[in-house]
Order: sequence, then C-alpha cells, then structure tokens
Amino acid sequence: MDLNIHASFLPHDDPDAALAFYRDTLGFEVRNDVGYEGMRWITVGPVGQPGTSIVLHPPAADPGITEDEGRTIAEMMAKGTYASIVLATTDVDGTFDRLQAGDAEVVQEPVDQPYGVRDCAFRDPAGNMIRIQQLKP
Repeated sequence: MDLNIHASFLPHDDPDAALAFYRDTLGFEVRNDVGYEGMRWITVGPVGQPGTSIVLHPPAADPGITEDEGRTIAEMMAKGTYASIVLATTDVDGTFDRLQAGDAEVVQEPVDQPYGVRDCAFRDPAGNMIRIQQLKP
C-alpha cells in the first residue's frame, strides 16, 4: 500500500487565537479558512509540505455529539487532555526558544526522554498538547 498522512484534526474554541498560534507562532501556512453556520474550519500546514495538513475545527461541528458529550469535550479541552499532535524538528532546543519567546504556553522544556527521544511540549490556545521531537540524523 502507498499511504500518506494527509490531514489530522484538532479542535479549537477560538478560531482567531488558533489561527494566530498556528500561523504566527508555529509558522504554518494557511491552506483554507472556511466558515459555515457560525463555525469556522482552518486548515494549516508546514511550509514546503503541501500534502500534510492540520484541520482546526469547532468541536461541536459533529452532529452525532450529544450535549453531554459536548460538555465533556469542552471540559477536557479546558484541562488540556482532549487532543494532541506530535511535530518534529532538526533543532528542538532552538524551536523551543522561538516558541517560548512567542508566548506559547510551555508544558515541558526540552528533555532527553528515557524512551530515546529529545522533546518539549506546549499547549495551543484550545489546550491541545503540542509535542515537538528532535529528529535523529
């Protein structure tokens, strides 16, 4: 099989804050910005990687979610336990310094993990965990 990861989805509760974080802080390009019935989906991705995207979506957009589930999702987002993504870089320490200077919420400074990677972690404005790992040469 020839499969690639095309898109992953992360919820947002403030589209303007999400756009500012992913575009201005992380440096991703905006691929699409669509509004519908008072909701907004923003597709972003790393420059030079047009086939890989993150869709920032309103968590209530799925009509199959009950009110109770919606409240649970909102509570988990507020605690930062609902969604996450792992990114990679050739310079995790430099990336950490730039993101920290950009006022991103630091969860973990760069550290060598016992399972063999060096990484750091931030939260986006919706509370999603953004882990950034050092690529090995």
